[in-house]
Amino acid sequence: MDLLALENLLKGIMGLDILSVVMMVVGGVLIWLAIRYEYEPLLLLPIGLGCILANIPNTGMVEEGGLLKLLYDVGIESELFPSLVFIGIGAMTDFGPLLENPRYALFGAAAQFGIFGTLLLATLFGFSINEAASIGIIGAADGPTSIFVAAKLAPTLVAPITVAAYSYMSLVPIIQPPVMKLLTSRQERLIRMPYTSRPVSKTTRIVFPIAVTLVAGLIAPEATPLIGMLMFGNLAREAGVVERISGAAQNELANIVTTFLGITIGSTMVAKDFLRGDTLLILAMGLVAFILDTAAGILFGKLMSLLSGGKINPLLGGCGISAFPMSARLVQKIGQEEDRGNFLLMHAMASNTAGQIASVMAGGVILALLAG
Repeated sequence: MDLLALENLLKGIMGLDILSVVMMVVGGVLIWLAIRYEYEPLLLLPIGLGCILANIPNTGMVEEGGLLKLLYDVGIESELFPSLVFIGIGAMTDFGPLLENPRYALFGAAAQFGIFGTLLLATLFGFSINEAASIGIIGAADGPTSIFVAAKLAPTLVAPITVAAYSYMSLVPIIQPPVMKLLTSRQERLIRMPYTSRPVSKTTRIVFPIAVTLVAGLIAPEATPLIGMLMFGNLAREAGVVERISGAAQNELANIVTTFLGITIGSTMVAKDFLRGDTLLILAMGLVAFILDTAAGILFGKLMSLLSGGKINPLLGGCGISAFPMSARLVQKIGQEEDRGNFLLMHAMASNTAGQIASVMAGGVILALLAG
């Protein structure tokens, strides 16, 4: 080893501090969780690696002109990565169950009220209104929307908000069941909802993403980049004439963008910015938002059940968030725990896909009220 290499090695070692080491360990833990327990591995693994890279001293990667800073400027600050991710999500989403039961769109809307409850709570803990709104959006269980909103309203909080959003999405099977069971009676969970398929024409499936884009653009213009890309992906899926675009959106595009998105988010987890008392509070507030959104959906489901004369299972309100399809499958599982012959999945899918649209709309409303 020559003297220059030895000098560089010593600089690297001497540049380390305890906080940077702690963050490298955090990055390692995220990678371990992704591999060992498969908690959102497509994101937690690159986030973990990005976290480690950002905390290695003297690399210059997070400085102006560095690789990680360049990825952040191009992909996050410009809103490019979250928008491209939504093309893939749209191409993978079948809105058929929602089109067959349009009334379930109400569940998606109701499940967003926890966002605003958390916003008020976070302001009581000293967060600014912009920061509180960014924290509240975690409850929608929509990672790209969380990044999109936080990057505009609270750029310094992008890292903890993103980690919280994707972590809680992976913990849906742990977080949601206690809330669902606490707020519903066994009799309510036993409500059967036979599924009768209503054919949806191809024309309807094609018109739907176009109509949603136009309506959302007029109601919440700030949400148009996300909702537009989501619906473009779905239009490519339903059109039936651009299978190559649809397939690429679902596979190559989604995988590549998700990888760069994860590494870029991880790169914002620099020790001096991430290891603060606010970080733990954000993680706690994010959990509160997630619980409140689930509770709001369930309570609205109880109201719908009452108004329908007991024909709607309130559990459907619990999957009005954007954690698709995990939350819908969870509703099916809880329903079958009480009655093996109760099949709620298709109804739950309708509510869950409604939550995808509603979460983006909620983010757009927040940006319209606070941005600029």
